[in-house]
Order: sequence, then C-alpha cells, then structure tokens
Amino acid sequence: MSTEEHVWRAHVVRRLRERNRKECENFKEIIEQNNRLIDHVAQLKSDNLKLSVENEQLRSAVSTGGTGSNVAIATLEKKLLSQQEELTELHKRKGENSQMIVDLNQKVEQQRILISEREHSLAEQQTNNNRLRAEVQLLHSSLEELKKLNNTMLDEHTALQLAFSSLEDKMRGVQDENRCLLERLMRYKSKDADKLNEENESIIRKRSAKLKRDLEDAVREPSSSSGNVPASPSPGAASLQRNSTSPAQFIGGIIGDEDFDEATINGAMEAIGLDDNEYISARFTAGGGCEVGDLTTRSSIDALKATGYMGQANPTKILMKFEAHENESHAVRWSPVERMVATGGADRKVKLWDIGKNSTEPRAVLSGSSAGINSVDFDSTGAYILGTSNDYGARVWTVMDNRLRHTLTGHSGKVMAAKYVQEPIKVVTGSHDRTLKIWDLRSIACIETKFAGSSCNDLVTTDSLGSTIISGHYDKKIRFWDIRTEKQADDVLMPAKITSLDLSKDCNYLICSVRDDTIKLLDLRKNQVISTFTNEHFKISCDFARASFNSSGLKIACGSADGAIYIWNVNGFLETTLKGHSTAVNAVSWSPNNNMLASVGKNKRCIIYSDS
Repeated sequence: MSTEEHVWRAHVVRRLRERNRKECENFKEIIEQNNRLIDHVAQLKSDNLKLSVENEQLRSAVSTGGTGSNVAIATLEKKLLSQQEELTELHKRKGENSQMIVDLNQKVEQQRILISEREHSLAEQQTNNNRLRAEVQLLHSSLEELKKLNNTMLDEHTALQLAFSSLEDKMRGVQDENRCLLERLMRYKSKDADKLNEENESIIRKRSAKLKRDLEDAVREPSSSSGNVPASPSPGAASLQRNSTSPAQFIGGIIGDEDFDEATINGAMEAIGLDDNEYISARFTAGGGCEVGDLTTRSSIDALKATGYMGQANPTKILMKFEAHENESHAVRWSPVERMVATGGADRKVKLWDIGKNSTEPRAVLSGSSAGINSVDFDSTGAYILGTSNDYGARVWTVMDNRLRHTLTGHSGKVMAAKYVQEPIKVVTGSHDRTLKIWDLRSIACIETKFAGSSCNDLVTTDSLGSTIISGHYDKKIRFWDIRTEKQADDVLMPAKITSLDLSKDCNYLICSVRDDTIKLLDLRKNQVISTFTNEHFKISCDFARASFNSSGLKIACGSADGAIYIWNVNGFLETTLKGHSTAVNAVSWSPNNNMLASVGKNKRCIIYSDS
C-alpha cells in the first residue's frame, strides 16, 4: 500500500512541477525584473522616508533659529527633487512593464489556444495510431493464418504429387496393357479385313459380270430407222440405267476406278466399242469435250455416263473478273438463295456482288470492322451475313438494308471462322485464343465457351440445329463437339495443321485442307480418312486457305499458291485446273444453286467461273 501511495505522490509532484514549468517558464524574466523593481521602489521609499525625517529635523532646526544649515537644506531639496524624478521614471517604467505583461498575457492565451489545438490533433493522431496498430495486429494474425494455410497447401500439394506419381505409374501400366490389346485388336481386324476383302472381291466380280451383260444388252439395242439419236432412251438403255450399279453408288457414292478391276473396265469398253482415247476423253471431260462421230459411240458414251463414269461439266470459263478489295482478299461465299457473292478482305470491308446482273460494282459495302475480314457466311435464308475479323470480334449484318445488327466481342485473339448454330438464334465462333464461343443473338452474350487447347482455323456445323460442331486446329486435330451433351467426341489427327473444313450437303463427308499440301476426305459415319487428294504442283497458299464441295458433293475445289484452282472428283482423280489468278488463291466457293465457282486471292481479284 505504501508503495502505491509513494508512486501516487511522486506522480502528483511530477505533474505540479510540470505545470509550474509550463506556466512560470514564460514569465520568469518578467517576474524577476518586476521583483527587482519592487525592491528598488521599496528602497527608494525607505530613502525617501529618511530624507523626509531629515527634512523635518532640518525644518525644526530652522524654526528654532539655526542659520548655518541653509546650504544643507538646499542640497537636500535638490536630492529630494532628483529622487522624485527617479521615482517618476520608475513609475513610468512600471507602466511600460505592466503593458508588456498585458501583451505577454495575450501571447500566452494565443499559445494556450495553439497548444489546445495541437493537443486535440495529437489526440486524433493517437487515435489513428491505435487504429493502425489494431489493423497491423489483424494483418499479422491474417499473415499467420495464411502461413498456416500455405503450409497446409504445400502438404496437400506434396500428397497430390505423390498420388499423381502413383497414378502416372498406373497409367503407364494401363497404356502398356492398352497397347497390347490394340495390337491384338489390329490383328483381329486385319483378319476380318482379309475376309471382307475376299467377300468384296467376290461381290465385285459378280457386279462386273452383271455390268458387262447390261452393257452388251445396251449395245445390241437396234438404232432408230431415221438415223437420229432418239429423244428417249431405248428399253435396253433403260434396263441398263435401272439395273447397273455406278461407281458413285458403291459405299455411299465414294468409289473410284480402282474399285473396278481392269477386266471389268476393259470388258465394258469392248462391249460398247470404245478405245482408250475415247474412254479417257469421255471420262475426264465429263461429256463436254468428246467429239464422237457415229451414233453407236454416242450411245456408248451415254451408257458409260449412265453407269457413273462421266460426271457434271466443270466451270472452266471465266464469267466475271473484278477487283474485289483495296488489299488482299481473304474470304468468299455464295448466297444460298440468290446469284450473289459476299467477299471479305484486308481492307476491313465485306462486299456483296450481284453476279446475276454481271455488275462489277458492289451491290453493298458492309462496314463496322476495325481489322481485316477472315471469313464470311450466310444463314440458310440468305437474310443475314456473318463475318469474322482480326479485331477479335464477329459481326452480323442484314442483307436487305445492309445494316450492322450485332457485334460479338469476347475473344482474346483474332476470330478465324463463324457459323450459325440454331438459326437465327445462335452463332459459334472459333478463334486463335484457343477457344470456341457460342453466342445468343437475342441477348448478344456468350452463353458457352469450349476450350480446345489450340488455335481454331475453321469450323462447320452438321445441321441447322447445330447439334455437332466440327473444328479444325493448328495442332493438326479435327475436334467434334456435341452441344447437347457437352461432350467431346474422339479427335481425328491430320499430318499437318488444318486450314479449312467443308461438309457435303448430306453431312456424311468432310473435306479438310491440310498444310502438307493435301486435301483429306473423311467419312463422318466412320470418323476416318477414306481418300487423299494431291498433285505435284498443288500447294496450299496460306494458313486459312479454304477448300469447298460442290452442291452435289461429288467434286472438290481448292486454290493453290501458283494461282491455279484444282478440281478433283471424289472418286480420286484430278478433273481440271482453272487459270486466271496471277498470285496465290486464298478461298473458293461453289454456288449451291448452279455450277458456278467463285475465287479470291492475294491480288485483290475475285473471279467467277461458269460452265457456259
């Protein structure tokens, strides 16, 4: 208890001393000077009192008749006068000192106000300091928690790494087992294939014999008595057309000369009386350039055409040629309902051209893009046109009024391709940011993003509902996406990166242009490559070069770096090459309504080919 009392007293004494120091320190000199003046006044008062006493004594002495002290009295009066003057001076100085004290008191009040303000500011700073200390303490506690969490995550990561290593070992074991099973499966499939080949050879021999009989029956038909070609086919020819099986009818229409043995073809040529030159002319000019003099040969060609050896004529004539864009042209697409072509180029514009009027002036110029156009496409009604651009966006215009309706932005790389998924509600886009995005045009928003893992160069959809999306990528893979189940089917690996895709009209076959200067034909029912198209002079022009099916799905066209357009029959042979471009051809498009082909290239030019 005594210790606490001692501490309390010491604290009070310290506070009193501090108060005295603050209140007296500023007036110490004034007080000392005032005390000196008071002492001096007291001394002067005592001297004055003494002089007054002496003066009274002198006066009393004078009144008693003393004469010798006049001089002393005068001296004393002088002294008294000087003392009075000095007293007056002291009173004056006292007044000045009093005024100084008043001024100093005012300054003291000002200092007190300033001190109070600073004390208030100090209190606020102390409050802020306490708050910041509390925050620092909270942050320290959070840091400790994060350190503990980090240690926990590190432990979990270590555990996951160990689990991953274990799973990796198991995966290697499963892969080895899978490899062994695949080898066994391939052996079994090889045996099955041998059996199927034997059965197919037997079937082909039977069909060849039947074809030969049908051809012989067609040749034996009597000609018209007038010597002219009959307007309608003879009964034998009708029987030939009805009973014979053409190469285009084998395995869904994809079969070539190699599927007929040499004896069958030779037998057919002998039966109808064609030599090698006539057969080649008929086979490769599709009936358009073969001049046969007699009726028998023409009937034979008709019979050969009926059996599937002759196809539609190729669009070899240049119908129109015009400068489509100010810079390089990248994309071209026919309207599904009109004789109209849409082109896109590096000048950031989409242009519509009316081919039916043979006009070299654009019907409309669709603007809105801030970078070069990569692809264009119509919806099935031809009312909307969809374009993609290097500015990471895609846009939708209406063909009727040429107005920009929607702008779809959200990709972080240039958008290379776009297609309608559920017309006219949804659109799917593929980009170099390694994603595919599905957009709802009603809300102008991305409703789904599919992560492909590789840059997308082109994509197609299997039907108007867009249930399956097929995309071609830089990593050489064709990917299949089912938007109804959100599952990805097995990928198909190509030998090089993919530049374009196109579907046949029945959605059973897919062509894929590959950067190794080949075009692959895939059967989507089997998800495998069934044919490869190439030529020693054919070179894919760029990473976004577009190939195209014709409307019947029996011919394939693609532009080359040498400025030519190569046209193959799906049976496997090169039918013709089209000239007209002086530089590389970037894209081609077959008309869906007639046998016309549009192409664009690096020299700004668009060329329309026709068969008449």
